[in-house]
Amino acid sequence: MNNSIFNVPPPINEPVFNYAPGSPERAQIEAELVRQSGEVVQVPIVINGKHITTNKKGTVNKPHDHKHVLAEYSMAGEAELLDAVNTAMDARESWYSLPWAHRAGIFLKAADLIAGPYRAKMNAATMLGQSKTVQQAEIDSACEIADFLRFNVYYAQEIFKIQPESSPTLWNRLEHRPLSGFVLAISPFNFTAIGGNLPSAPAIMGNTVVWKPAGTAVLSNYIFYQILEECGLPPGVINFVPASGADISKHVVTDKRMAGFHFTGSTEVFSTVFRHVGENITKYENYPRIVGETGGKDFVFAHPTSSVVPLVTALVRGAYEYQGQKCSAASRAYIPESLWPKVKEGLLEEIAKIKIGDISDFTNFMGAVIDKKSFDNITKYIDDAKESPDAEVLVGSYDGSKGYFVHPTLIQAKKPTYKTMVEEIFGPVLTVYVYPDNEMEAALESCKTGSPYALTGAIFGLDRQALAYMEKKLADAAGNFYINDKPTGAVVGQQPFGGGRASGTNDKAGSILNMLRWSSPRTIKETFVSPTSVPYPYQG
Repeated sequence: MNNSIFNVPPPINEPVFNYAPGSPERAQIEAELVRQSGEVVQVPIVINGKHITTNKKGTVNKPHDHKHVLAEYSMAGEAELLDAVNTAMDARESWYSLPWAHRAGIFLKAADLIAGPYRAKMNAATMLGQSKTVQQAEIDSACEIADFLRFNVYYAQEIFKIQPESSPTLWNRLEHRPLSGFVLAISPFNFTAIGGNLPSAPAIMGNTVVWKPAGTAVLSNYIFYQILEECGLPPGVINFVPASGADISKHVVTDKRMAGFHFTGSTEVFSTVFRHVGENITKYENYPRIVGETGGKDFVFAHPTSSVVPLVTALVRGAYEYQGQKCSAASRAYIPESLWPKVKEGLLEEIAKIKIGDISDFTNFMGAVIDKKSFDNITKYIDDAKESPDAEVLVGSYDGSKGYFVHPTLIQAKKPTYKTMVEEIFGPVLTVYVYPDNEMEAALESCKTGSPYALTGAIFGLDRQALAYMEKKLADAAGNFYINDKPTGAVVGQQPFGGGRASGTNDKAGSILNMLRWSSPRTIKETFVSPTSVPYPYQG
């Protein structure tokens, strides 16, 4: 038996390729975009390593060309979901018993394959199916997903090293077990990396998983699953089950063996699942670990000493990259009256330069929003703002005829409580409230309390005392806080991600804090010299 103590390689963030004209990566991704656009992938349900097809189907369409079908996928019903749960439970013991080095090797290999030979395939699927530009896809489905895998393996190793103190004649040990049941992972459409992280993080810690990917992201998520299979992931460890949310709630969330729930998505869905868990709490064999990252109404607050150009750059990138479909996207801004004329001029100038269209055209800065439901929701906010006496649409339009295109929209609110300053829109809509310079305190209070969310936020300014004050004042308003930068772009290992209030449980994806949630420790005390006398000295 091998008695060595292995150390995994220290993780390093995957470098981001720039895809400049003439570069090898540019040629590879362009060829892969053409290849994938010319096929319709059949995506099965995968349970216990078996590929299953059902009569209930869904499709993955290009959001920027919504009549173009990229993939057709089978959807799980009651029978398949129960099979997935039973399979996860059956695989639990053998997976946990697999030597740690071999478990780790699967995910480290997957990271290298994604960063290497499968980079173009992962990125192209994300670009086409989720309408991301090559820059946004590269950050997401190549770099961040590889970072999640490498850093999480390293964090697991560091957790396993945590041991208690011992005393003379006894030895204390801590065993880090998986949860006593299966983990349900429900992932969103907007980040392929989150799709990969939600099931793999618990699996790295020895758990088995039922994974429901978002229907609109099934194509890229399935490619990730195939890579795990190629890396030797045993059957049943992660079960890939596209399904309706209603069926998941009815047949999986209520299963008494559910020991954990790993989620990223809307606040509404998370609240619904949380309620179902509460209603069934006496039924579960264990209290489920509930880990969720949900919505955001993320802010940028500018002090009068802010530099205009960096502020404008942060607002444009933070609000409009990936069509504002990031839970961290800048969607409300508080700008001092003294700066507003120049900031407004800069915003309108930069917005006018933005090209929107097919992501295969690398001159485009934006693609389309994900689907018709999202398109209709976003455009309703724009239409309402055009009619409202409390707001002015400075720029913004939309066209859903070929693709679900919503152009970068800038709204000026006349009061800080106008609904686009408060409600999550999840689209390329930035609302600005202009506050009098001498009323900064009131504006900070509005920023702090004006939204139920607390995910990300940013402050700008050159006055260090003002920055320190704003940082303290807004301490509870964001779990990820930025100074003189946009509120998006958290990097694994550098800015652990998550927020509180209506934004989730703040368990910080991309950190050791999240990985601890998937461990159930057992303390073991071994006494070398056992007591042989019942009375204690005080009794003498």
